[in-house]
Amino acid sequence: MTEIIGIRFKEVGKVYYFSPSGKKLQMGDKVIVETTRGVECGEVVIPNREIDDKQITQPLKPIMRKANSEDFRRIKDNESKEGEIMKTFVRKIAEHKLKMKPIDVEYTFDGSKILFYFSAESRVDFRELVKDLAGIYRTRIELRQIGVRDEAKMLGGLGICGRPFCCASFLGEFQPVSIKMAKEQSLSLNPTKISGTCGRLMCCLKYEQDSYDALLKITPKVGAIVETPDGQGQVEDANLLTGILKVKLKSNPDAPAAPYKREDVKLLKDSKIKINKDELAALKGLED
Repeated sequence: MTEIIGIRFKEVGKVYYFSPSGKKLQMGDKVIVETTRGVECGEVVIPNREIDDKQITQPLKPIMRKANSEDFRRIKDNESKEGEIMKTFVRKIAEHKLKMKPIDVEYTFDGSKILFYFSAESRVDFRELVKDLAGIYRTRIELRQIGVRDEAKMLGGLGICGRPFCCASFLGEFQPVSIKMAKEQSLSLNPTKISGTCGRLMCCLKYEQDSYDALLKITPKVGAIVETPDGQGQVEDANLLTGILKVKLKSNPDAPAAPYKREDVKLLKDSKIKINKDELAALKGLED
């Protein structure tokens, strides 16, 4: 077991583990640590705790110190600079006639680097832009091209549910979401109904997937052959949440499918949930 402190550098960002170095810290404390980007100020989101060695990558970097009034002043100064730097970033992109959308600017705590985030439909040759910006600010310049999901996370907004984006509110990291999840949850595979503002599959499809996986294990799928109290038949519809199956009986093929409870039928031969080629073509790119 190893004692760790969990630090987050952005309001809704990934949590990184550091060694407390004998310090006892509380949730919400601001601390100064050394990272691969230089010296940074982060917030304690996991106070002193011991976790299994398999969950961490050794060696852990130590906490340098708890943030003081001078550190808070520097953070405020950096934040005030970022607004002006962003204006320069926008202007220089226009001057260089680059097809890129400026998203955000981040001035590192120790002033050793300025990070510029942008999105673009394709790769952009920004070498001259970097030289121009470096000449203005006389520090290390790094441009990062981000995807549409990260853009939505940084900019924020309201989803189709009327609530703030999950990614910008509480999701520290993006979880993989697939077309298969939407199909298994019996959702309409209309791209406008299962994709978020970013144009990719909604993150919330992941939330209930474990429950659907458990129900799929005990529920015959559409196309399955089952034994009902009235004889054998084929499942034409299956409601995972209610457990009601609509079964077309072999003994009376011209009659409408009859409803049966999941627990009242016996599975003889199960089927598979399939996505046809037309559906895949219509949904191409939503998983990226």
